[in-house]
Amino acid sequence: MGKTKEEVIALQDAKVVTDILDQYAEPTKPTKPMDLKELLEEMPYKWRVQSAKQWGATCVAYVDARDVQKKLDEVCGPDRWQVKYDEHKGNLFASIGILTASGWVWKSDCGTESNVEKQKGEASDAFKRAAVMWGVGRFLYDKSIPKLPTKEKEGKFVPYSKSKGRFITKPADITAWCESLIK
Repeated sequence: MGKTKEEVIALQDAKVVTDILDQYAEPTKPTKPMDLKELLEEMPYKWRVQSAKQWGATCVAYVDARDVQKKLDEVCGPDRWQVKYDEHKGNLFASIGILTASGWVWKSDCGTESNVEKQKGEASDAFKRAAVMWGVGRFLYDKSIPKLPTKEKEGKFVPYSKSKGRFITKPADITAWCESLIK
């Protein structure tokens, strides 16, 4: 069972306290100079079905939150970025701070609930959208939006490959199919 929005915020509040304390700790010396332009570089991504109707399934590219964390660790260093969450007028906002030569710089955005694990999905979406403000995953907006053929299955339209003679539902298969169409 998923956590309530209040539970997610309480957990994040505890992390914010830790992050505040960490701000006063001496950051480690970076192994290489931080170049925030590297945040704009392409990184691993996947495809998912955004909507499916009788005339086709529209797919969108996305990045996984763990890959965003990895990118921030690689570019900034694990102790030179942090995230905090706040609720404003019922919306969950994530703010990502990066320690620059002039101090902490913050960029924020809000997320929307997902169809699965609503609160976790909202926190993840807010985090990834805040990362886009820094340039992480921004390349995805330049990708074409592939449309896959569909066929009705149990009252829903699902991507269907005539050449394979089967429904395509596994995330890895959707990603492979979309990649083959945009090249």
